[in-house]
Order: sequence, then structure tokens, then C-alpha cells
Amino acid sequence: MAAFQKEFSLQPTSRGFHLITREVLVQVPEVSEIKAGIMQVFIQHTSASLTINENADPTVRSDFETFFTRTVPEDMSLYQHTYEDADDMTSHIKSSLLGSSVSIPITNGRLNLGTWQGIYLCEHRNHGGRRKLVVTVMGE
Repeated sequence: MAAFQKEFSLQPTSRGFHLITREVLVQVPEVSEIKAGIMQVFIQHTSASLTINENADPTVRSDFETFFTRTVPEDMSLYQHTYEDADDMTSHIKSSLLGSSVSIPITNGRLNLGTWQGIYLCEHRNHGGRRKLVVTVMGE
């Protein structure tokens, strides 16, 4: 069984839900060498997260942002951890709700995602900066 790992940073993005599937695959071309395996993508941050969802209709991504903004309001009076602006603690909560990693099966050198699935970077900060990912691939 082969295993390898890569670390890389994504370019800064605005707040919102951004498809990063292609960017991940560009950074990890070795996926094409795996007949059967798994790829885990982990984000090394507490105010951004990863998820897998709809990759075709961009209104899904804007609806996600609307939902999370309403569900976790940026009202500093609600939180004790307010050191870095109103979007700080809310970003930690959103990140915990969505998670810091996704795992995707690899079949015959390709990610075995559903027809309409893609990997999202969920940027919860207004100005999050470069986000560091660790991608681990295992398989044969």
C-alpha cells in the first residue's frame, strides 16, 4: 500500500463557500496513480472548514453563507471570545459545525465523488488569509 502526504496553502478568498476540488487535484497529481484508495483533506485552521456538496449551481454556496450567517449571528454580546472582531467566535463555531476534514474514495486514479459533488473551502472570516491544507493519500 502506498501512502503520501502534501501540505500546501490556498490563495486567500473572500468570506463564503468556495469550490477547491481542482486546486487540490493540481497540488496532488499522484492521485492518478492510485487504483483504489482514499484521500483525506485536512485544514489547519479553526476559523475555516471543509465540506463536500453541490458543485454545479453557485446559488447553493450563497445559500450556505446565508444559512450560517443567520444561524450563528455576529453579535459580540453573545460571546466571551471577542478578541479579533465580530466574525472571530462565529467562525470557530461554524468551523466546528462543518468540520476540519473530508475523506474521498479514489477509484482508478480519480476521486470517486458523486456527479454534482465538489470539495468546498468554507471561509468564515471576512479576511481569512491563506489557508493551509494537509492532503494524505493512501491506496494501491
